[in-house]
Amino acid sequence: MANFEAYQEYQRIEDFEDSPPGEEDLLVHVPEGLRDSWHHIENLDIFFTRIYHFHQKNGFACMMVSEFFELVQFLFVVTFTTFLFNCVEYDILFANRAVNHTSPSVNPLDRSKVTLPDAILSSHQCMERIQDSSWIIFLLIMAAIFWIYRLIKVIFNILSYWEIRQFYIKALKIRMEELCNFTWQEVQDRLVSLQREQQMCIHKKELTELDIYHRILRFKNYTVAMVNKSVLPVRLNLPMLGEVIFLTQGLKYNFELILFWGPGSLFQNKWNLHPKYKRAGNRLELARQLSRVILLAGVANLLLCPLVLVWQVLYAFFSYAEVIKREPGSLGARRWSLYGRLYLRHFNELDHELQGRLGRGYKPAAKYMNSFASPLLAVLARNVAFFSGSVLAVLIALTVYDEDVLTVQHILTAITVLGVVVTVTRSFIPDEHMVWCPEQLLQCVLAHIHYMPDHWKASANKCETRDELAQLFQYKAVFILEELISPVITPFILIFLLRQKSLEIIDFFRNFTVEVVGVGDICSFAQMDIRRHGNPQWLSEGQTEASVYQQAENGKTELSLMHFTIKNPRWQPPQDSSVFISHLKEKVQQDAQTGPSTQLLLSETSLCASLLSDQPDASTDNPLASMFAHQLLTAPGLPSRDWRFLPPSTTASAAASVLASLSASQPCPAARSRSDSTLLPSGSRHSLPQHHGSTMYHSDRTVVDSMSASASRLHNSALLTEFASAEMSLHAIYMHEVHQLNSLSRRGGVGLLQAPVPLKDFNSTSGQLASTSPDSHSVPTDRRLGGWMEEDEEEEEILNGSASNSGAVSEEP
Repeated sequence: MANFEAYQEYQRIEDFEDSPPGEEDLLVHVPEGLRDSWHHIENLDIFFTRIYHFHQKNGFACMMVSEFFELVQFLFVVTFTTFLFNCVEYDILFANRAVNHTSPSVNPLDRSKVTLPDAILSSHQCMERIQDSSWIIFLLIMAAIFWIYRLIKVIFNILSYWEIRQFYIKALKIRMEELCNFTWQEVQDRLVSLQREQQMCIHKKELTELDIYHRILRFKNYTVAMVNKSVLPVRLNLPMLGEVIFLTQGLKYNFELILFWGPGSLFQNKWNLHPKYKRAGNRLELARQLSRVILLAGVANLLLCPLVLVWQVLYAFFSYAEVIKREPGSLGARRWSLYGRLYLRHFNELDHELQGRLGRGYKPAAKYMNSFASPLLAVLARNVAFFSGSVLAVLIALTVYDEDVLTVQHILTAITVLGVVVTVTRSFIPDEHMVWCPEQLLQCVLAHIHYMPDHWKASANKCETRDELAQLFQYKAVFILEELISPVITPFILIFLLRQKSLEIIDFFRNFTVEVVGVGDICSFAQMDIRRHGNPQWLSEGQTEASVYQQAENGKTELSLMHFTIKNPRWQPPQDSSVFISHLKEKVQQDAQTGPSTQLLLSETSLCASLLSDQPDASTDNPLASMFAHQLLTAPGLPSRDWRFLPPSTTASAAASVLASLSASQPCPAARSRSDSTLLPSGSRHSLPQHHGSTMYHSDRTVVDSMSASASRLHNSALLTEFASAEMSLHAIYMHEVHQLNSLSRRGGVGLLQAPVPLKDFNSTSGQLASTSPDSHSVPTDRRLGGWMEEDEEEEEILNGSASNSGAVSEEP
């Protein structure tokens, strides 16, 4: 139980209303007789979430076909498993019992040969075996009930998403064949415009981009904040293993069930926290009630553990067995863990934005993790691979010479096992051409993931740093193992760990819930309010009034604000946030004075990008990525070049130089049309969108001119997305470097991060970039092996379940 005295200093955060003046009590007249209009939508959370999923999953047909095959897949797993357990005679299949075909039509030489029908029982014998097993009958009844439940949900989804399809066609004017050509930002712009014509929300005259994000990510922002403040018990101290992070899909599902939408949860509907949780007077009683709910959930998980465990094992076997046989090395690949996705996620970051960002960071993260090789393990792996490969080569040669070798008992098993051993051992042998540069690789990882602990700085070559990153970037084999043991571990985490956090959870929701007019109750961290949740060590000193308890960790408030502002350039931040952005821009301009010129940086980008990549043409794949390649190469510790002629520079000053060049653009028109929201070549009249009074950075004409050839061949929104990603990467590097400098200055150690790293000047091609094509998918994302649902699919399951169970509810805010 949390210490009561520890919360006495924390004051309740007052409600923040993000509504235009004079519209707090606005009621809009809804005209009657418009059957195809979408006035006063009762649950905008579900409505906007379905619009988002409809876009991300490529429309009605793709979604419904996927739903249909999920039903078929479940039916296949249950039927096929029952057949294998009850309808196969394994003694005959394994030749433990002789078979004699006495039919005169059978060749005498083939009478003892086992055929597949010999090993399969008749339907009558199969049914008798099933009826004799009460356990099998019970499992089949449970599976049938679940399948019928899924069927009802699929029918409900068909009706719901057909309405969303009509909304896209009639209200948003987007035809289904053109849906794949629209980005989410374009769909969102049409939603904002539609609010002015048809009052989907009657409590606000206009919706903002942040309102839409708040409704789609209401519960997700709470979860991200609880991970950031270490409220959820995901860190386990195990004997001999030390601290281990354990968060699976099943455990996350239980967290959301208990806190957000299940029976006894803290929310009375999709958009309002129950009023009793907003008062501090009965916090102890509420904590006891929550503890009882958690206990019941833990006991329910314990009772259902056998059923869930059987399903996990069966599904994992059918999903991964063929992949492991075909590509044994796939288990040695990595994926961003579920905890990593929550730890690295910004407030108000949609799934596709997070997936794109982590996808870009996949290659550098994999390179960094692979750069750590054990010399002893490499020697052992080479020798094991040699011996296994020698035996495998002989067996394959004998098989090629005479195929009768395959009839020898267990010969195929030996070939398969030896092939797996060779593949696995070779994964432990490092690349002989690999160059040891962990600091540069980790800096490149930071450019995409945007978050890392302070103690990783200057410790990239330590195994402790690698082990901590491995908790965010885990092996797929570890992911599979965690999901398999999750049904067993989850009940004990709920009963023994989460219950102890009951009072802390109650205080968290009371202190960090605010009500926004037209949106409802949201996590206050999602407001990205620098004054209430800023951290003085992250460039917000003098602008925040937050106590240590109210501050977001790792600069999440500041970085989330920059990310959302860059991704949504038309959004008008609140006054306090605007002051922070202006202050950051001024500091960038000051630091840029001590850094190298933009022309000098751009003259070396092709070389720098190629030095960071294992592909010779990497610099031509994404010119925007090469804009910050130099900063990665100028990390502290690299030898300087020609230091007599150029002033010293740090990673922060180099990043500031490029950011300052982005802010030097000419004033852009404040047009609201779709054409003005894209970046075109210098010969075009259109430019980057800029809201009137915006303080964010925009590309200068030097950079745009250098890419005019590539921009003419691409969709403009793709180029705009690449500029936004590159700009945010530069901000992440710059803000982390300044944070490190500020932290060291308080300890009197500024010089550690200010090693001079001058640049070599090129007289020719200064400020020019190669004509290239930016591709947002140049870095492959984590390839899915199959099996458990991805995070966004699980969220939609929860969404559809809650929507189908909800009846007539009161009018939302």
